[in-house]
Amino acid sequence: MWHYRSIVREAWHRTMAVANFLCGLHVTNTYLCTAALAYGPSMLPTFNLTGDLFLAERLSTRFDKVRPGDVVLVRSPENPRKLIVKRLLGMEGDSVTYAVDPKNSSRCNTVVVPKGHVWIEGDNIYASRDSRQFGPVPYGLLEGKAFCKILEAEAHVMTSGTFVLYGHLKNLVPWDKRNEESRSIRLFVAAFRDLILLS
Repeated sequence: MWHYRSIVREAWHRTMAVANFLCGLHVTNTYLCTAALAYGPSMLPTFNLTGDLFLAERLSTRFDKVRPGDVVLVRSPENPRKLIVKRLLGMEGDSVTYAVDPKNSSRCNTVVVPKGHVWIEGDNIYASRDSRQFGPVPYGLLEGKAFCKILEAEAHVMTSGTFVLYGHLKNLVPWDKRNEESRSIRLFVAAFRDLILLS
């Protein structure tokens, strides 16, 4: 009988450890920091066409600490189920001049960003769908500010609602200091070396 009690106790402790880990992961992902995958041509050359994994912190958007020039994670105003990555170019009250159709003309427009909104554009204005098409974005749609590129992906990507990257991690570099490796980020990524799941 004592043997069964010890097995049950051990199973209970392990279950609680896993539950605590998952709760901590959920809180971290929702309120502090999240990993995301940027792919496609709209943010070239900042992010690769085939996809780059990066970290975005969520505190700056909650405490109004984002500024023009920041790369931000945004809930798409056209498809709320989709997250997009763009560069923030204007806050409320700012005047923003943008190229209307850079592929076919040099015509520009100037807009004043309305209260409670921001202006976002892709770095590659020739292949980006952004505020030039759908207008200023409500500030509440900002999900986070990118601060570190983790992975330049040369891996197989499955796009069935969940992104799965297989392969080895490389080019682990901070956002602004490409010649120095970040120990804390290395430790974070090491836990996900063989399989990284992004929801």
